[in-house]
Amino acid sequence: MKAVGWMPRTVRSAFSWTFGSENLIRVFTLRKVLVSVSLVPVFLFLAIICQGIPPNYEDIRSFEHHLPQHSLSRHQPQYLRYPGHLWGFGFNNVLQEAILMSYLAYVSNVSFVFEDYTWSHLPLPWTVYDFALRPARIPLNALISGPTAGGPMPSAPNAPRAVNAEFYTQVCGGPESRKHVISSLTAPNDADGDVMIDWWVDQLASVQEPCIEIDSSAHDVFDRHFFGNPRILSLWESLTKSPILTDFAWSPLVQAAVSRNFALLQPESAKDLYDAHSRKSLAGLVALHLRRGDYKRHCPNLAKWGADYMGINQHPSLPDRFDPSPYVNDTNAGLSYYLDHCWPSTEQVVERLRNIRKEYPGLRRVYVLSNEWAWSLDGLKNALEEDGWDDLVSSTDIVLDSEQKHVAMAVDMAIAEKAEVFIGNGFSSLSSNVVMLRMAKGIEGESNRFL
Repeated sequence: MKAVGWMPRTVRSAFSWTFGSENLIRVFTLRKVLVSVSLVPVFLFLAIICQGIPPNYEDIRSFEHHLPQHSLSRHQPQYLRYPGHLWGFGFNNVLQEAILMSYLAYVSNVSFVFEDYTWSHLPLPWTVYDFALRPARIPLNALISGPTAGGPMPSAPNAPRAVNAEFYTQVCGGPESRKHVISSLTAPNDADGDVMIDWWVDQLASVQEPCIEIDSSAHDVFDRHFFGNPRILSLWESLTKSPILTDFAWSPLVQAAVSRNFALLQPESAKDLYDAHSRKSLAGLVALHLRRGDYKRHCPNLAKWGADYMGINQHPSLPDRFDPSPYVNDTNAGLSYYLDHCWPSTEQVVERLRNIRKEYPGLRRVYVLSNEWAWSLDGLKNALEEDGWDDLVSSTDIVLDSEQKHVAMAVDMAIAEKAEVFIGNGFSSLSSNVVMLRMAKGIEGESNRFL
């Protein structure tokens, strides 16, 4: 009787070849998969690097270092630093906080300590965002000029000028420095803005030490609820008449980018374009803030929370109001109302611009501030051309050098500030800051509209 495992030689050879081949294929396939997986980080790294290494802004850091107030030989005022300042947030969240903190320092007659615009606290000079390198820290003077960034205050020449954090550390970082810390725990954090400022001014007035820091671990001094609430409007008159805003200007880097793109922006007078305080240097242009990207998720959340426009965007001189109260008992209608104003369709944007043009017949051109991809704006451009607009340009059309690329949001805002009419997103801090800067410059509130 033959053994069970016996088989003819030809069958055994075929069997061995078949299973050997399958093993060989399996080995080679697995090897390819492993190699491919191991190469993914390499390809991602190369893709990121190929987009360029961000600038280090050393020239602007040198400029800050040589500001006249950064001298130990000069009379040293009191300094106010806010170590809990925002970082890792969008520029406009950081800007509105910095403006109010520098305003607090100004009315308290102390020197404000300004910080870099910080995206990451990692020790590396860069971080990765949207599959590209971006600077981890950008000096504030790459974005803005004026008192908040250490600039002079011609309207208040005796007020102490702001210093940067590096100089503050040099003066106040030693073991023998006298530092006073004030906690925000007992501050009237839910009060109107003028009450909050008065409380902090009283606290600072009683401090004798030269170095003052605010401990915000219990509560931010000015948080998102404050900026999103009309409580901020109680500060409007004093804030907009203070040097913090009357002497505010965009950085030379930003202004150079605006001037570089004069052919796209078509100013009536190049002189007006160079004038940071010109009230209408881009006549015929309507600037439209069309927020996309993360707002696809954010807008439905705003409806869920029952959010209102940003506090500045509720100023009584502004003609457009947001009132969801008729839809409070109808979830679907309420969501639709929010999306109409927060995430409008192309057809809605075209209709809105058409209605604005009826009020301002001189408008001919549209500039779109947007975080949208260039190809996604083609449909809007075609629709506006069909509706009779001369042309549409957007953030994606602006020509920027490597340093200006990373402050592009400020370039957009500088253009919007100069436009004859601005149409913003009422829920956006960017739109809120543009409205504030336009009105502080004396541009009539009626020229600031919302979607």
